[in-house]
Amino acid sequence: MDAKIVAELGREIYLAEQKAVPFEPLSQRHPDLDPSAAYAVQEEYVRLRTEHGARLVGRKIGCTSRAIQDLFGIDTPDYGHLFDDMVVPAGGTIATSELIAPMVEPEIAFVLGHDLHGPNVTAEDVLAATVRVLPALEIIDSRIRDWRIVFADTVADNGSSSRCVFGPEIPYTSDFDLVAEWVHLRRDGNEFDAGSGADVLGHPATAVAWLANAIAEYGGALRAGDYILSGSMTRAAPVLPGETYVAEFATLGSVSCLFT
Repeated sequence: MDAKIVAELGREIYLAEQKAVPFEPLSQRHPDLDPSAAYAVQEEYVRLRTEHGARLVGRKIGCTSRAIQDLFGIDTPDYGHLFDDMVVPAGGTIATSELIAPMVEPEIAFVLGHDLHGPNVTAEDVLAATVRVLPALEIIDSRIRDWRIVFADTVADNGSSSRCVFGPEIPYTSDFDLVAEWVHLRRDGNEFDAGSGADVLGHPATAVAWLANAIAEYGGALRAGDYILSGSMTRAAPVLPGETYVAEFATLGSVSCLFT
């Protein structure tokens, strides 16, 4: 794809996010938007975010569970970037007026103690590099009108990311069984869905390994201190103002947020 068009699309996504105004699917307007071009658009968006003062704090992985793949009709994981101004304090509030069509996903987040460079990173490598794990909520949102996305749309749109809420950080040891870790996602006290770490590519660390290898194709690496959202363990719950969401994990604790 022409570099000028890549720059224009990156800016379109950046402005749509800032104004909370959606646009028509990029894939319909640009049939040549293949995955490589879509990630180039994402990088232009990232450049604009950092140019305007945002600080990169980690990465998110999307479409790692069957529930999310079925919801959006996408069968391949993707990734996006996390910035400091996306992080909401545990129990904090999120203004729906700043978003377009948000949904909530419960996830296990990893914090790395040393860098991971692909290719050939394994789940075992990820666990060896992990110093902390924590319960998290990712609030996904799409700048594409009505979530009419295909793979290239969500990739270009920074993995449809918008906010994240991190719970208490727990030192990671081999005693944790992240595959068996269960979570219950509750909306205003009522259970919306439940799932386990096994629903995330079989093991959340497998998702993080996929990420390390995927970004290596574009010259990237996972950094020590990065927060890595490994992917939703349940269906994504649509949001309305006034709703409270709580993810209750079996051993990792809980994390919540309120939408106003």
